[in-house]
Amino acid sequence: MPEQLDAAQFFEQLQPEDPVAHIDRAEIIGNGIKHLASWCLRLLIIAAAAFVIWHILSQVWRGGLPIVLAIIVCTVLWPPVAWLRKHGIPAGLAAMIAILGSFGGFGFLIWLIAPSVVNQSQTLYFQAFEGVQRLQLWLQGPPMNLDPSDLDDRIDTAAQWLQSKAGSIASEVFSGLGIASSVMVTMLVVLVLTFFFLKDGDKFLPWLRGMVGQRAGWHLTELLTRGWITLSGFIRAQALVSLVDAVFIGSGLIILGVPLALALAVLTFITGFIPIVGAFIAGTLSVTVALVSLGVTEAVITLIIVLLVQQLEGNILSPLLQSKAVNLHPVVVLISVTVGGSLFNIAGAFLAVPFAAMAAVLFRYLHDMTALRAGEKTAAQIRFATTAGSLSGMQNEAVAKRLLAARQAYIRNDEAAKQAEAEAQAAEDTANNSLEKPTTVSKVQHIGGLAFSTITRIGKAGIAAVKAFYRT
Repeated sequence: MPEQLDAAQFFEQLQPEDPVAHIDRAEIIGNGIKHLASWCLRLLIIAAAAFVIWHILSQVWRGGLPIVLAIIVCTVLWPPVAWLRKHGIPAGLAAMIAILGSFGGFGFLIWLIAPSVVNQSQTLYFQAFEGVQRLQLWLQGPPMNLDPSDLDDRIDTAAQWLQSKAGSIASEVFSGLGIASSVMVTMLVVLVLTFFFLKDGDKFLPWLRGMVGQRAGWHLTELLTRGWITLSGFIRAQALVSLVDAVFIGSGLIILGVPLALALAVLTFITGFIPIVGAFIAGTLSVTVALVSLGVTEAVITLIIVLLVQQLEGNILSPLLQSKAVNLHPVVVLISVTVGGSLFNIAGAFLAVPFAAMAAVLFRYLHDMTALRAGEKTAAQIRFATTAGSLSGMQNEAVAKRLLAARQAYIRNDEAAKQAEAEAQAAEDTANNSLEKPTTVSKVQHIGGLAFSTITRIGKAGIAAVKAFYRT
């Protein structure tokens, strides 16, 4: 019969030989699951809050669109307004001069383009008709070798399809008229908001600091100023990139003799504010006009010019300018434009990169503040945009130093308390060994005295830690 073990002996054999050298795996797994559950709960709360915010924005974004557009226009017009105000022009008059000046420049551009468009439209019509005929002949020849009757059947099928869709096309036209009227109302609201933003925009941050308090006001002032600088830099850099594209592509179209070259150059400049997608749209339209008006050879040359200019923009000009203004990876830009365009159409594609840049500003500011509170950086190592931001940074640095000093004092005092406890235990062991037959009363008195001494030392250590915290 094997030797019978009681429960105490059985569990004693299950214990590791050196309990200090081993940690129970169940404890490690339990701690991991606890942390995982904690982070999952936090992520679920963040996702729920993001869903609610997204739902609210999807309902009110049309009403907020004029505000966003007005802010973007203000980033362009604020430098001349600031210059006029610096030279003694009243704020309202300076804003009015800047707005009227921008309208004057836009009107001059239309006046410059309109005659060429009117004069070349009829010529373009006949050239397009001849271009379609040349395209038919090219499709009938090698390497396509399409049968003329088959090509005519395809054209008739397309015409019948258009006739069957005439009702829906008409409804789309009327819907487009409604959209156009809505666009006109939106532009009018943007104009009014732009005037007031230019006139009274510098009063917004002081008002905001007064509303939310000094400490939060410092953070908001720094964050909004960083966002304004980033947005202004993005608009100016994108305008310069679009101007370079328009000049080079327009010059190539003029040299080739492509009709509406100046109008296509202006379109290239406007669509350049939609990163990646805008250049594709303008380039496709330029190649199409060259194809139907001049022929395949000129269209291929136009395509080469567009591709060369886009390579110059994408690999040299845009990284050089946008890296300082926005500091976003091209993949982030592409994803932002794709998501914005799929959700909010053209307006979403146009506003995607500015919103992504503002989100990047927020995350970078949170990173700076976290590094400051953790003691990884000092306020002198962070480039602040405002005096309020510098004050907030110095305040956070002082708090970080205080917390670090208090933590170090707590660790020192905790080590002193542990040492005192060890000394008390050693004294108790010595006393027990020196007494051959100590009485129960003497043991209780001795242990009570040691416990009182230990508690007194721990209390003194805690008081010293608190005093050290307040001294820092």
